[in-house]
Amino acid sequence: MAGDESQGSLFGGDNQEVGARPTEGARRRDRPAGGGGGSLAESTGAAQNAAQPLAARIRPRTLDEIAGQEHLVAPGRALRRSVESDRVASMIFWGPPGSGKTTLAAVIARTTRAHFVALSAVTAGVADLRRVVEDAEKLLRLTGQRTILFIDEIHRFNKAQQDAILPHVERGTVILIGATTENPSFEVNAALLSRARVFTLRALSDDEVRHLLDRALADPERGLGGEGIAATEEALVFLAGFANGDARSGLNALELAAAVAPPGADGTRMIDLATVEDAVQRRALLYDKAGEEHYNIISALHKSLRGSDPDAGLYWLGRMLESGEDPLYVARRLVRFASEDVGMADARALGVCMAAQQAVHFIGMPEGALALAQAVVYLATAPKSNALYAAYAAVQGDVNATRNDPVPLHLRNAPTGLMKALDYGKGYVYAHDVYEGAPDPADPTRPPPERPQEYLPEALRGRMYYQPGGQGEEASIRGWLARRRGAGSGASGSVGAGDPNSA
Repeated sequence: MAGDESQGSLFGGDNQEVGARPTEGARRRDRPAGGGGGSLAESTGAAQNAAQPLAARIRPRTLDEIAGQEHLVAPGRALRRSVESDRVASMIFWGPPGSGKTTLAAVIARTTRAHFVALSAVTAGVADLRRVVEDAEKLLRLTGQRTILFIDEIHRFNKAQQDAILPHVERGTVILIGATTENPSFEVNAALLSRARVFTLRALSDDEVRHLLDRALADPERGLGGEGIAATEEALVFLAGFANGDARSGLNALELAAAVAPPGADGTRMIDLATVEDAVQRRALLYDKAGEEHYNIISALHKSLRGSDPDAGLYWLGRMLESGEDPLYVARRLVRFASEDVGMADARALGVCMAAQQAVHFIGMPEGALALAQAVVYLATAPKSNALYAAYAAVQGDVNATRNDPVPLHLRNAPTGLMKALDYGKGYVYAHDVYEGAPDPADPTRPPPERPQEYLPEALRGRMYYQPGGQGEEASIRGWLARRRGAGSGASGSVGAGDPNSA
């Protein structure tokens, strides 16, 4: 954030960097109503505002203008109540870039009666912190006014710098508001973290980014509303998706497209899809995350993997990811595939997919794409079985179509004397005593095939839901189950293969 936003532009005239003189805007607000002068300063301020990037000019000024983050700023939420009542405590804002951390701090600055000082951890040091603390102590002693210290990218402070803040936060000399894109559990000292409330901000949805784009196009004061600029629906939809939850990215792209859009016959500069693609140097791929193409491509991926085609699987994966699909959605579908179409033929497939999901969550995109690609190739080349899918479908059918008989007495737990008196647990056979640690003589990787006792309800005795296939590890399981169930007994519980078109 600090790399593309100067501190002065973050908070306008309401806030100051360390050592800065009060801004002209702040001096004007302190003058009595009707005071003259200031025309040169006003024109200078207007010019400076026009020179700011669109994302800075259109930044929300009130809690009601903030897009998204309803879980934090909706009426009645704890954070909103604390800001509106001017009872702000130390807090950390954690969220992805462009989610509104700095904006929320700026709104607090405009709303609270506390003195507000902003620092960037990229450029500030311990000396700056000491100067802020000294000024805060004087202000509190002389006027009783509190000081809010906002530190952008607080995760960039080292341990010594964070330790320098700690005693002053603990004593209440300053109220700390930190902003970070990194997990504060790992990047903020535990002692400092224990004295601050962590608020998690979420990436904006496409609809929320679209709302900001519409507002920027319509606002004649701070946006593009007075510049004769319009945009097609197709272009705005693409920009909202291109932003990927980052409001600043979407607004910057809109501003760039507006700058290069050619004027029409009526003088209006129309931003169409071709203009946006040229501005951001990225082709709009045929993909709608909420439409038919979304489901078509995920179906193509699933069926390619089921058909053991790693090349097609990688292609359809790339089509989704390069079009802006949520990588965690893809990971969820791969996890489902691992159980539905590989299952016990290669039980490691589920672990590979969960590891890919964790990798995407941990390192993010685009690096996480390789972890998903690895999972796709593993699934495509793994032995296939839908036996678990078919078995659970048969179980669902029996649960819904037959009586839900009580658990047999010998399988019930008996933690009390009354339950034991009612024969709970009576007759239960402890399997370890039967097996005595010995494996199946025919397959040492399996337990002995002998069944110690019955485990299904009486009405379902003999049901055989799980019918393993012949690929991978299931070949061994199938042989073991044949010995366990007895030759010729597999028909009573056999189930179908399921819907071959399911994805």
